[in-house]
Amino acid sequence: MANIKENKGTMDNALSQKEAVFMKHKKAISLAIIVIILVVASIICYNNYVSGPREQEASTALAKGQEYFASQQYDIALKGDSTGYKGFLAIASDYGSTDAGNLANLYAGLCYANLDKWNDAVKYLDAYSTSDDAMISPAAVAALGNAYAHVKQLDKAVDCLKKAASMADKQAEGNANNSISPSFLIQAGEILESQGKKDEALKIYQDIKAKYVNSPVYGEIDKYIERVSVK
Repeated sequence: MANIKENKGTMDNALSQKEAVFMKHKKAISLAIIVIILVVASIICYNNYVSGPREQEASTALAKGQEYFASQQYDIALKGDSTGYKGFLAIASDYGSTDAGNLANLYAGLCYANLDKWNDAVKYLDAYSTSDDAMISPAAVAALGNAYAHVKQLDKAVDCLKKAASMADKQAEGNANNSISPSFLIQAGEILESQGKKDEALKIYQDIKAKYVNSPVYGEIDKYIERVSVK
């Protein structure tokens, strides 16, 4: 897991208000990564429907990397070991046309994120091809947005986080995914705040209040609205 920690009292004293808002957002960066780590295993169902020897070969190669990833040995997971496992990077390169090769891109991006190598995280998270699932693809796009935030490409970060919420909503009953979409949108709003774009952030927070009434964050959204409404 990414070790992204926050001491609010210290930071409030040490940073300007703009910096504090952005650093608060960075704590949320781990949320998208955690979401993917929790749900990414479900995509392994692809391995139960292998379409041929190449897919089976890629899936077999990927399995060892998943073990290294689960034990937080991210560098080995990426680059391989001395016993025959070639690493997510090689799997993504050698089997890019397979489901397992595509999944290797996602794993590689998450490994780099956990190693705080954010430019590399952007590269591999962007290479992951999404589908129409309700959780994994939206969370992958949100993780890409968070990676963009770390490399200070904030406009791209906001776009990805908004896209992730939209993707999740399209697959949800009533077109509102109360589980993850509001969290992605709050992250987008906090980035906009860090850019001084309070009006845009306010619109996002108001939309959350209107749309995601059954969300766990619903009870807290008024404080976000109040914060950006202060002139």
